Amino acid sequence: MGSKRNHFILNLAQVLVWACVMVLPAIVNWMVSGDSHHAAPVLRGSVMMMLPLLVVYAANYILLVPRLLFRKKTAWFIAANALIILLLNFRILVPQEQIPEQVMNALKLRDIWAFRLVAFLSSAFFQTLFVFLAIGVRSILRSNDMQLQLQEERRKTTEAELTWLKNQLNPHFLFNTLNNISSLTQIDPDKAQESIGQLSDTLRYALYDTNADKVPLSGEVEFMDNYIHLMQLRCNERTEVTTAWELPPADVRIAPLLFISLIENAFKHGVNARMDSFVHISLHPEGKDLVFRCENSLFEKTGEDHIGSGIGVENLKRRLELIYPENYSYEQTAADGVYAVRLVLKNLIG
Repeated sequence: MGSKRNHFILNLAQVLVWACVMVLPAIVNWMVSGDSHHAAPVLRGSVMMMLPLLVVYAANYILLVPRLLFRKKTAWFIAANALIILLLNFRILVPQEQIPEQVMNALKLRDIWAFRLVAFLSSAFFQTLFVFLAIGVRSILRSNDMQLQLQEERRKTTEAELTWLKNQLNPHFLFNTLNNISSLTQIDPDKAQESIGQLSDTLRYALYDTNADKVPLSGEVEFMDNYIHLMQLRCNERTEVTTAWELPPADVRIAPLLFISLIENAFKHGVNARMDSFVHISLHPEGKDLVFRCENSLFEKTGEDHIGSGIGVENLKRRLELIYPENYSYEQTAADGVYAVRLVLKNLIG
């Protein structure tokens, strides 16, 4: 759509420019002399003078440049232009008696063939300039079309990649949540039934509400709150879990399922059933920025499965690059038995 609109605007502008070039001398003559009868011959003269240039330009812009030059048929392109210029200048070959003596004297030419050659080369030179002008305009238009096509391809690739990443997140989250409720059914059936209700709301959000590119922040917070309660089902009394949600006054929309992998990572690596553990999660505005912070006790695991790694966290970083390029900051620290992640979405609050 953008390419067709650009073509239409450029073509309309060219028609107006050519019309102005042909009509403007007659208008100026009429305004200076005040006699419309004098303007008519001037109009005819300007049209006759500009018509060959218009023919050369239009032939190249519409047909020769896109059909021959851009398709690497350079020899045919040169031959076609040479033929057009030769035919347009054939009228220069006139009998000698039709050439005024004053013109021959002014040019200091006594040979009719010399006169014809000078006239032909002069006319052909200006027509060749308009060939290059058509090439330049067409090249700019072609470059713009290629840029638009490249942007469209990048957009489609980004959308496909985002869909793939989000589809990875949903099953990953659901698998862990179902495991939590499965464990609870053997310990406290009543609480398990209550948790199934929470899971129902969570599933509805994860499977349906997240189909949009952006979702209300309030819905995302409610989803995270339900998720955290479900994750607490596997924690004992030695684990301290706190949440602090502060929503900005303005309506804010963010990418769905953006923080869930960090919360999942905190429970996975920050909770130990045999030791005192904690998970502290907060969300609050800072000016125009939205700040998410997650802290948990640090219990490093051996091997490659360590905190800050995993498919969830890697997907989060990739999604941030695709959705919020140069508008986010991600910091993670691990010191004194505390692992902390601070994610800032910049200029999100209007």
